[in-house]
Amino acid sequence: MHILCWGTYDTGKPRARILLDGLRSTGVEVEECRADIWRGVTDKSQIRGFRHRLCLGLRWLFSYPRLAWQLGRAARPDVVLIGFPGILDILVAAPICKLRGIPLVWDMFMSLYDTVVEDRQLVRRGGLIARLLHALEGFALRRADLVFLDTQTHARRIETLFKLDPGSVAAIWVGAETEYFHTDPAETTDTRTAGTTSDLCVLFYGQFIPLHGIETIVHAARLTRDEPIEWQLIGNGQETDRIKALLAEQALPKLHWDAWVDYRQLPHCIAAADVCLGIFGTSEKAASVIPNKVFQIVAMGRQLITRDSPAIREMLDNTSPCVQLIPAASPTALANAVRALARQDRPPMHCHAALQGKLGAAAIGRQCTTLLKSHLGLES
Repeated sequence: MHILCWGTYDTGKPRARILLDGLRSTGVEVEECRADIWRGVTDKSQIRGFRHRLCLGLRWLFSYPRLAWQLGRAARPDVVLIGFPGILDILVAAPICKLRGIPLVWDMFMSLYDTVVEDRQLVRRGGLIARLLHALEGFALRRADLVFLDTQTHARRIETLFKLDPGSVAAIWVGAETEYFHTDPAETTDTRTAGTTSDLCVLFYGQFIPLHGIETIVHAARLTRDEPIEWQLIGNGQETDRIKALLAEQALPKLHWDAWVDYRQLPHCIAAADVCLGIFGTSEKAASVIPNKVFQIVAMGRQLITRDSPAIREMLDNTSPCVQLIPAASPTALANAVRALARQDRPPMHCHAALQGKLGAAAIGRQCTTLLKSHLGLES
């Protein structure tokens, strides 16, 4: 199988890297034709200023003549794969692929309309910009021969949101870069017995966006402020100012916040924690996704607390002592879940053994090749 990965997809996110590495690991010939327009952009919603937006927009648009020329002249692949964000890539690639008779596949990963309008509420729902974005994204979805996201729940949401045929959107897990995030007893310590404190260490890391529900963590920390529990936050983003204001209302000496940790240092932070947190947001999108951090935490075999949702139950449930699924936006439930772990002599540390072979790039590559063969009739 020969796949041409084409467009302006963002390799700064684990999704694209894992998928490409996974396809190569299965023996697929992967050719890349890409314009690196997202270099230095970690959170697209936080792009500020007219000049910055204009420069990025021009760089994006000016990349297409070269990309289109290369797509038209490239040796014919079995499939053209468009990665996230891909909405404009699809519009440019679709007529060329149709003329050449090449199947066009879109790893949508997430909907820009759903993210910007419904989840983060950066644009007014029902306004002109929101309606234009919804129409553009719906048009792009119908240009691809196959679209997939990260979970079946997310796929069904996109079908509903854009009035697509039921079952027309597929799903491939995000997975984890297991060369960094993996279980290794030699690197794992129990901070309450080997560290400098006997307190339970609770870790959250990620972009501070509404989907994560950071305020739930802060309120849970307030409820446990006089108990032997340390809270560690890592990250920043859209909700940073709001969280700063919450923390200014009441001193929480056992809550620590680092704005940044290098990606390759995250496994050490996870290994040093007794329990790691997923997401607690209330939006439909929050109920539809399994975020990167959950895959990374599970790949490292760590204790996890996250919101219950149809999406997370595609991977985990409450029957494991290593997983606690709680209601969204419930500081009391989070505080009680953490308290229960704090009362244990030693929380489970080497967890999720049954999932370890399903999270790495090779497993994700197998998911993708199976999907392509079944939906497009391609051979390995």
